[in-house]
Amino acid sequence: MRTGINLLLYTLHVTSEHFPIMERVRRMGYSGVEFPLNEGDAAHYRSLRREIDNQGLACTAALVEDPAASAISADPAARQASLDRLRWGIEMASILGASVLNGEFHTPPSPARAPTAGDRKRAADVYRQAAEFAGTAGLQLAIECLNRFESPFLSTIADGRALVKQVDHPNFRMMYDTFHAHIEEKAPGRSLREAADSIIHIHISENDRGTPGSGQVRWTETFQALKAIGYDDWLVIEAFSRNVEDMATAMRLWRDPAANADELCAQGLRFMNEQWAAAAAR
Repeated sequence: MRTGINLLLYTLHVTSEHFPIMERVRRMGYSGVEFPLNEGDAAHYRSLRREIDNQGLACTAALVEDPAASAISADPAARQASLDRLRWGIEMASILGASVLNGEFHTPPSPARAPTAGDRKRAADVYRQAAEFAGTAGLQLAIECLNRFESPFLSTIADGRALVKQVDHPNFRMMYDTFHAHIEEKAPGRSLREAADSIIHIHISENDRGTPGSGQVRWTETFQALKAIGYDDWLVIEAFSRNVEDMATAMRLWRDPAANADELCAQGLRFMNEQWAAAAAR
């Protein structure tokens, strides 16, 4: 098991001013960090790569959505924008040395209606092309299922697994996010078991987006299921802060769920390690 923290807790765009954060999370005992990919060029991400290499950290990456891009749109220009955005994200993630690029690639602008077979086919065509490109870059795509209030396209783990099967490419899989699953999955453990062949990445996120273990997510059931399916890769905390105003507003986060970001990181890491050990002992 490898532990990470998504740097969206601190910023929407990682720069050299955030290098001390990487050092602090390394000292806490994290295996690596997850970079939000929002903007920047190859030179910028090479500079980040040099720093994580200096710190001895590994990394994953999360693609921040582009409002002009939509893999499910009937507009060819919007679908091409989605593919272009994915290609850019894959290139930057490859420069970082990330093993996984995750995100809600399908979301904007997502129509307020039930998804159609046409939506799924259009998305699958875009993702198949992106997955082929990801394969040449040596990384995996892991699409995120959001809850029904954020997207109507993929709102359950079963939806995500069905799309993985439809894309049918070894470099296209899915991630499991405990926040969204807390809203949508009636039995998180069962959902994890049923989608075990498709899940390659895990976001550890509390129901209020704060410190893992402080809220209502069914953690014991979740970690037991992860052990049962033989998952042994990244567990990345995804939490948010009012300090990143754009993300906080997008997440409808009107108050800080934790008093201090570094304290959240430290407590969250202890919690993940404790839950992992307890699940192994059962």
